[in-house]
Amino acid sequence: MKTVMAFIRINMMNTTKKALTAAGITSMTAEGHVQGRGRGYWDAKVMEGIKNNEPEALALIGGYPRLRPQTMILVTVPDDKAKLVVDTIMEANHTGQHGDGKIFVLPEYDAIRVRTEESGDIVLD
Repeated sequence: MKTVMAFIRINMMNTTKKALTAAGITSMTAEGHVQGRGRGYWDAKVMEGIKNNEPEALALIGGYPRLRPQTMILVTVPDDKAKLVVDTIMEANHTGQHGDGKIFVLPEYDAIRVRTEESGDIVLD
């Protein structure tokens, strides 16, 4: 089984949720109050200046890299559905602009339903 962890724009949550549901993915976890940043629009020379604590570079970004609010989605599925989840999230969130998000696919060793003590793929739905 795999866990697909995606970081997306906050305003894309409903679109993503609807797309996953339409694709037959009904179970997910979301956290809407995470913050992060990617490369964004920052110039490589500015970023190098920040690493070296150069005042001119720090002034360009207000003294520190800005973190942006994002939504984190976790979807754990059997191996054969991981690509469907990734493709669905990609399609729902792709604008071609910086900030579209990131997706990570992580291996999972087991899942256990506490109520029944069942384990394995059967507990994913």
